[in-house]
Amino acid sequence: MVLVLESATLDRYVADGFLLLPGHIDAHWLSRLNEAMDRLVDESRAAEPGDRRFDTEPDHRSDRPRLRRIHSPVDLDPAFAAFALDGPATDLAEALLGPNVRFHHSKLNIKWADGGDEVKWHQDIQFWPHTDFSPLTIGVYLDDVVDDDMGPMGVVPGSHTGELYDLRNPDGSWSGSLSDADTARASVDRAAYLKGPAGSVTVHNCCCVHGSAVNRSDRSRPLLLQTYSRADSYPLLGVGTNGKAGRSAHQLVRGSLPPTLTIEGRTMPAAPDWYNGSYQSIFSVQQGETG
Repeated sequence: MVLVLESATLDRYVADGFLLLPGHIDAHWLSRLNEAMDRLVDESRAAEPGDRRFDTEPDHRSDRPRLRRIHSPVDLDPAFAAFALDGPATDLAEALLGPNVRFHHSKLNIKWADGGDEVKWHQDIQFWPHTDFSPLTIGVYLDDVVDDDMGPMGVVPGSHTGELYDLRNPDGSWSGSLSDADTARASVDRAAYLKGPAGSVTVHNCCCVHGSAVNRSDRSRPLLLQTYSRADSYPLLGVGTNGKAGRSAHQLVRGSLPPTLTIEGRTMPAAPDWYNGSYQSIFSVQQGETG
């Protein structure tokens, strides 16, 4: 079934760069996703140091797990794959981006109870640059997030059309967050904090300034995130995390692949994607030997 959003909702996303859709995901999907998360948390108890599936807090133990993130859950459990690759999250991405949609990556930020780490103010696109700024991230609160103590995500309205900040330290090393000086002029005091019952959905454009505070409550704050772009938006390899986005990354999940792409305002016909195809060389193509 094609999801149709009200024009006022679409206009709000265009103007603000983000949306909050309270209770958008139904109880059936919430149950599946929470069960999948619980299975992976249990697996983390016996995980060896360096297990790339899990980002754990320093005091994570088998008898007292404390996870910051589960990496690429779409590759770890069928429930996450069904939800992100051809389920409610895909439906919403199609409603916002149009009929041709590319999946980029997924992650599950758990922000554990009693001190789960903050996420400092940042923008996403610097982490995984694309050929345009259509990428957006769809989040789902897997539990109620109804008070500020839980560290709900905050987003600065309209920041998606503003400055793209340098997320580096003064010495040039990567910090992944705005400097204090940039934070002061990024109007974070105007941030909208997105709260709601379990099943509430957040959407934010890749250029939005956003972040979240430490979880000071006695409950964890699991936020399942999946990122999509228009199909003719291509991730740039050789920079950021585009080469580490998981096995399911970059695939077309809705519609068809447009025959053209646009870079710096110039549109050109695009070659087929031969990543898993039969390309050998220009000779085989020109002689009709390559499909």
